[in-house]
Amino acid sequence: MSEIDEEEGHTSSIKTPKQLITVVLAAFLFPVLTIILLAQLVTGDRTVDQNDPIYSDEAVAKRLKPVGRLIMASDSPQADENVGVASQAGTVAAPAAAADGADRIKTIYTASCAACHTSGAAGAPKLGDKSTWASRIKSGTDTLYNSAIKGKNAMPAKGGNASLSDADVKALVDYMVSQAK
Repeated sequence: MSEIDEEEGHTSSIKTPKQLITVVLAAFLFPVLTIILLAQLVTGDRTVDQNDPIYSDEAVAKRLKPVGRLIMASDSPQADENVGVASQAGTVAAPAAAADGADRIKTIYTASCAACHTSGAAGAPKLGDKSTWASRIKSGTDTLYNSAIKGKNAMPAKGGNASLSDADVKALVDYMVSQAK
């Protein structure tokens, strides 16, 4: 070695061209072999029994089946009477063939109102919570009807269910008020 190398204190553990070639090959081969081994670990040694019932066409179709179906308010809800109509606000409308009277209102409430009025989401008064409904009831039924039909704060008009008639919305308000008294 020269005097300059010794004075600066720079020394290398690679002293021969054979050592340099070995280090370069190892630096290339080690990551490549690691990737190959990881790929084998992830994809290898797993046998699939095609006769297993979990791989049957019915089981696969069941797993891939959508959890719901979106029907826009402009679509005809009569096509499937058991499916609710979804509005653009994301809430679900009442089934088209709901029962008459109180059962019908409860069905509409469950489909359109319960998502917010059961949990109190976005400040909605919970069904049956007398303390949160008291001030609203004092404001009068016309005010409640107007808020429900036209929307107020986070609540969209008609609870997001544009297919409801004003009479249905008023009946829903009456139902919710009766639960808070």
